[in-house]
Amino acid sequence: MAAYFVTGATGFIGRFLVRELLETRDGDVHVLVRPESRSRMERLIQQWGHDGRVTTVTGDLAEAALGVDPEWVAQHKGEFDHFFHLAALYDMTASDEQNETFNVGGTRNALELAADVDAGVFHHLSSIAASGDYQGFWDETMLDVGQGFPSPYHRTKHESEKIVREESAGPWRIYRPAMVIGHSETGEIDKVDGPYYFFPLLKALRDFLPSWTPLVGVDLGDTNVVPVDYVAKAIAYLAHLPGRDGEAFHLVSPQPQRTVDVINTFAEAASAPQLATPIDRDVTNRVPTGLLPRALRPAKLVRTALRTNPAQLALKETVGRLGLPPQVVEHVGFPTTYGSRLTEQALLGSGITAPDLESYADKVWRYWEEQLDESLSKDRRTIEALRGKTVVITGASSGIGQVTALKVAQAGGIPVLVARGEDKLEATRAAIENRGGTAHVYPCDLSNLEAIDELALRITSDLPSVDFLVNNAGRSIRRSIALSQDRFHDFERTMQLNYFGAIRLVMRLLPRMQEQKSGHIVNVSSIGVQTSPPRFSAYVASKAALDAWSNVVSSEVVGDGVTFTSIHMPLVKTPMIAPTMIYDKFPTISPAQAAEMVVRGLVDRPNEINTTLGTMGALAHTLAPRAASRVLHLAYRVFPDSTSGAGQGEPVQPEPTTQQQVLLARLTRGVYW
Repeated sequence: MAAYFVTGATGFIGRFLVRELLETRDGDVHVLVRPESRSRMERLIQQWGHDGRVTTVTGDLAEAALGVDPEWVAQHKGEFDHFFHLAALYDMTASDEQNETFNVGGTRNALELAADVDAGVFHHLSSIAASGDYQGFWDETMLDVGQGFPSPYHRTKHESEKIVREESAGPWRIYRPAMVIGHSETGEIDKVDGPYYFFPLLKALRDFLPSWTPLVGVDLGDTNVVPVDYVAKAIAYLAHLPGRDGEAFHLVSPQPQRTVDVINTFAEAASAPQLATPIDRDVTNRVPTGLLPRALRPAKLVRTALRTNPAQLALKETVGRLGLPPQVVEHVGFPTTYGSRLTEQALLGSGITAPDLESYADKVWRYWEEQLDESLSKDRRTIEALRGKTVVITGASSGIGQVTALKVAQAGGIPVLVARGEDKLEATRAAIENRGGTAHVYPCDLSNLEAIDELALRITSDLPSVDFLVNNAGRSIRRSIALSQDRFHDFERTMQLNYFGAIRLVMRLLPRMQEQKSGHIVNVSSIGVQTSPPRFSAYVASKAALDAWSNVVSSEVVGDGVTFTSIHMPLVKTPMIAPTMIYDKFPTISPAQAAEMVVRGLVDRPNEINTTLGTMGALAHTLAPRAASRVLHLAYRVFPDSTSGAGQGEPVQPEPTTQQQVLLARLTRGVYW
């Protein structure tokens, strides 16, 4: 039974590699951890499971032999078949001294410990950055090809790989991943790097311009990105493949990816405008620039210009304000084409391949937008309003409620997570705590009025204050009155959760808010209250009742310091609308966009938050009710009933979507049909 030693196990690739080893291999795993990272490691060990198979070893990358206790070394000598060295500094913006200490010095220290414990194979995580600025084809057999190094990161990744080849006391294997992005199934990642630097810009474009807006871009060259799960699985497999010592492996996308195509793929996932490149390499390649000396080639001249102080200052004041570090701009395109034929042959038959970016870009975008976008947490007013405040959020196990909890925690607030599914609530709390936040979990069936009474009693007893309440939990049913004759319970269910449950919780928490002389309640209502779309009589009526109740009560308690906000939310891509498959092709906003509206309600405390289209719908019903009714009847005729109903959690059959339906949905973006 093999035993493993891993450095960098708390890092992005490291934690997925350890999980892969635990799930697919036998043997114990020893992980190096600094004292200050021990709590994070303990949380990871709990998430990995496999009780007793993971052991922590105290040490430090910057110390000789990783600073591991000599007694421990003597005790475990000869025990490890595989020594994985993943710990390093992966930061294009880091200084030369930092890169030298952690990438070069850290590798020597790891080799020293591996020799001291007489480890088997030394597995070194390098990078395609070792190719430097080499222009041309670079495969697994190549290392020194006369390349230069445009940054300390490139240089030290190259040097650390050479150190392994020349100084390792035992056999070695080297892995060169491309730019590693989020998990292809979950989108999970823990840092902003590579293409993620462009995400704030894409978000800004999405929020201010329609997705069809034509934008002119430039050909930024090629890049290469792969998901972390592919990298972890490939390393674990290649590490155990017999007869491959002394080899390097390229964990890359087999086909070069144009940088502008990668950006456009994420722009599509974000519903942002895409870039057109009227002048690309098909045009520029006709100019024989390859005949020029390297220093005079256009790409070299551009990179040299970008490093000047005026250019860096200009970049800092433009794209830098959107999160793109100026020193990264010159590296958005790679001059090198990376061959991976030998690696692909080694992986043949394993089922491990790099997936196409298009198949998982939406997951990567969604994870960033929900968990890594820090635009709200950097806003001074948001922090002042939410820091240290208790925010009760119903429906917090998924969708709008879950993302709202993440955003509140980013701003320093303390979300109180309420929903039926305790496991999902605990997962959300773990995500918040992993980033240094605090959250509380209170499972509750909000359709049960007695359970709500118990919930309110527990919250007011356990917590020192209740500063905010977000009534987000809801049930939506899409069904015409013609199909509702035998389904009166549809109306009872929606009223029970959307109206009675919501006001019951408000009434039970209201005395605490009045006692505090402060409190704010945000009701997530619906654009349907303003537009009255057909087939939503049960849902819209329950939300309208909540609006009306809140409007009346707000005038009674405003003198006690308690206020209300109603958000007439447009169509959001959440699990609640998933059963209605006709919505798959409808323009929607994301849960993160909806959560930002909720946070705005918490911070600004307006009476209402409306969309332009919702306001127009309300005006149409007031000024021209007959015409509005006829337009709605037209929509009723255009959009059919769902084949098998559309209650929450009820499966429906896929329905063909006509161009007429899609056009009307786009013209009335965000309206429920």
